Amino acid sequence: MRRASGPWLRLYHLYPMRLGTVRVTHAIQLPLLSLADGPPILDQRERGGGTSFVGTPSRSVLNPPSSTGMGFWSINPYVGCEFGCSYCYARDTHRWLVERAVARIELEVSSSDEEPSSDTALTQLTSLSPPDAFERQIFVKTEVADVLRRTLDPTRIGTSAIVIGTATDPYQPAERRFTLTRRILQTLLPYRDLTIGIITKSALVTRDLDLLVPLAERHDLRVNLSLATTNVDVLRKLEPRTPLPHARLRALRLLTASGIHAGVMLAPILPGITDGWDSLARVMEGAKEAGARFVSGIPLRLGKTARERLLAVLRREFPELVSRYEQHYGKRTNASSAYRKALARRIRLLQEVYGFPVAPSHASGTRQRNRAPTSGPRRGRARSVSRPTSPAA
Repeated sequence: MRRASGPWLRLYHLYPMRLGTVRVTHAIQLPLLSLADGPPILDQRERGGGTSFVGTPSRSVLNPPSSTGMGFWSINPYVGCEFGCSYCYARDTHRWLVERAVARIELEVSSSDEEPSSDTALTQLTSLSPPDAFERQIFVKTEVADVLRRTLDPTRIGTSAIVIGTATDPYQPAERRFTLTRRILQTLLPYRDLTIGIITKSALVTRDLDLLVPLAERHDLRVNLSLATTNVDVLRKLEPRTPLPHARLRALRLLTASGIHAGVMLAPILPGITDGWDSLARVMEGAKEAGARFVSGIPLRLGKTARERLLAVLRREFPELVSRYEQHYGKRTNASSAYRKALARRIRLLQEVYGFPVAPSHASGTRQRNRAPTSGPRRGRARSVSRPTSPAA
């Protein structure tokens, strides 16, 4: 389901039907935000004009494959990210969350006389443009670990993977303050034989080695360090506040030296900027030296909100590419099929050159229905999963 250009919602694979009058009651409506006094501000940080961390309740934190269209379950403890990557497709997720919250507040305002607190909530949610709000208004799912503990059913997960950080980085700066990702790992630890993936740009992931090592002994664990390029000048134009390449590769070295199945996710690969043979090869070379077990590649996806931010960066830093991006991504989110296939061939050749497993690549742009976003063969493991019987040592 996605929002169309107008006020309607488009449901794919379903025939249209007329429902008549529909009434939504408070008893069944999911409260995205506490509205009595507006969204609770958990913390504020003076960085890049100020960042607010807004607490948001959650009834469910595991996103099933049926809702994501991917072959794995996902958990994202944060919505929005201070790293501020210009191309991040999760900018649209943040915009949708704000739009839904605003719509609910306006609905309550229209049916209630208590407007002051709602006005405050609306001001908090709409004071920034969508591109800026993604970086400076971080929604924090404060109850994520508790909800996961109550709702996780291994028999429902089956052989599918649980991937942490598919939208926004689970080890972004907010994690130092709120430790939600660490608490998720603590919740997963007592179980056995799950398939768990982590995607991050941050060296902060090594903070949790004391949990990752026993997790790797009890589960099929993979850690993906996301890295688009080793060129610092290019990286800073695209990612203003992410850890530098050497910090990520150093973290990768620590992970692999500790026995963690970890590698590099070349993501996203930007046409005309980071998709050259030399650029991709330097990332693979650095990954190899750091002991990476795999390297995979994903081409750029460009949603509406991300397009606005990235095109502004291109006009400033890569003006010769603006018209090409506008033409190529004009009416679509993904790169063309021809580009994806050519990029997939290049990734496979480089995987062979550097001795990495050659697996069905995400650079093809096709959705991986039965795999987490990783590359390389899985280790042999019994696939029955179990609930925890006692806390893991």
